[in-house]
Amino acid sequence: MTPPKQEGGGRRAEGAEPGFRHSPSTIHHPPSAKKGKIYSDGGARGNPGPAAIGVLVCDDKDHKLADHGETIGETTNNVAEYTAVIRGLTLAAELGISEADYFLDSELVARQLSGIYKLKAEHLKALFIEVKSLEKKFKRVSYFHVPREHAKIKHVDKLVNIALDRAGH
Repeated sequence: MTPPKQEGGGRRAEGAEPGFRHSPSTIHHPPSAKKGKIYSDGGARGNPGPAAIGVLVCDDKDHKLADHGETIGETTNNVAEYTAVIRGLTLAAELGISEADYFLDSELVARQLSGIYKLKAEHLKALFIEVKSLEKKFKRVSYFHVPREHAKIKHVDKLVNIALDRAGH
């Protein structure tokens, strides 16, 4: 599989956890970005198994500002989904987004973060708390569940698979 063409040069994620493998990211700085859209996916081959995340940040007209994919070690699908949300919020904040619509294909995570479902899994609580802490950098973050067939979700899913393939998983 050929990696997607990079526009404007790549960069590695800042502040990544030790042991994370990084794939190049693409970033386009808009003149002024306040409202934005974030798309992410996380997945594990094996559940638990080798895992990766993919993130896409767009302006309010759905034009790509940045995307990123990376492996995150051995973990579960749900941990990967939450890790992707953390990376998505971090990247959006770095790009100056202050109001975000967040789209993901995990109904469970979208509804937990929206407060519709209660978080029960102990191993996800620290990640949930980190997401809620990152939300404080924004005026508003709204979460939406979308089907995996959504074009932008397909893009972030591809970033997940590229990262896993590059790592030999």
